[in-house]
Amino acid sequence: MRIRATMAAATVSGALALTAIAVPAAQASYQGTAKPDASSRFGSLTTVKAPLAAETGVAAAPTINSVSVNGGKNIVVGTTTVKTFTVSVTASHASGIADAYVDLWHGTDVDSADGFLIPNEDAATCTASSATTSTCKLTITADPQVDLVNSLAGTWHVTVGALAGDQSDFYWNDYYSTRKVLRLAKLTANASPEPVAKGKTITVTGSLTRANWDTSTYGGYANQSVKLQFRKAGTSTYSTVKTITSSSTGGLKTTVTASVDGYWRYSFAGSPTTGTVSSAGDYVDVQ
Repeated sequence: MRIRATMAAATVSGALALTAIAVPAAQASYQGTAKPDASSRFGSLTTVKAPLAAETGVAAAPTINSVSVNGGKNIVVGTTTVKTFTVSVTASHASGIADAYVDLWHGTDVDSADGFLIPNEDAATCTASSATTSTCKLTITADPQVDLVNSLAGTWHVTVGALAGDQSDFYWNDYYSTRKVLRLAKLTANASPEPVAKGKTITVTGSLTRANWDTSTYGGYANQSVKLQFRKAGTSTYSTVKTITSSSTGGLKTTVTASVDGYWRYSFAGSPTTGTVSSAGDYVDVQ
């Protein structure tokens, strides 16, 4: 995983937007280094203060209109495949928007973060919808073999920043929102016998496993509530028949009475550290 280095400049946190003149600095690649702060992303600031909003009638800092991280979905990562997702910021300022920034970090305090995910690009791609408002997009890649260990699964903080078009001011908030980064789960189901006589017993077995980021393997997920669901042939909706608990090795097994043709599956609603998953449906012909 990446290790967060101590930044030379103090981190600007909270909903903090400094009223100061920005001195542009060349963008640098932060991927694989330290979590940026506002100065390292948008450039060093002088001590010359910008005119007060009350005097100019113009808001000093950019306004954040909306932020999207992975389309509002949890970020669910397996053991080997990297997960690249899009983040975007829609922001406004009287002079327009020059750049925007989003990262994710894990921990109780930004100065002691134990994990972070940083944009791949040195600067956002910003598309103006008006003279004052732009939507700026970036991508972030989570590599389970580089960025993640099991202790990091769960809720992460989202940092959001935006730079005014004239570079006179910026918005920066290390605690703007949260997003879940979760371990990928896998689920199987097998219903037998096939075919089966009406009124006879069907046994549905399966297995619930999840990604282990420490070992890059999948292991059984024990003691989890899993729903057995059924979809009648010719319909499109599954209904829950019963709920069972996975074994110490993640195994699943239960019985039902055969009544009509249809598909049987298991469904797991997820946990604070693990994503949701449903197995493929297994068809049983009832005769």
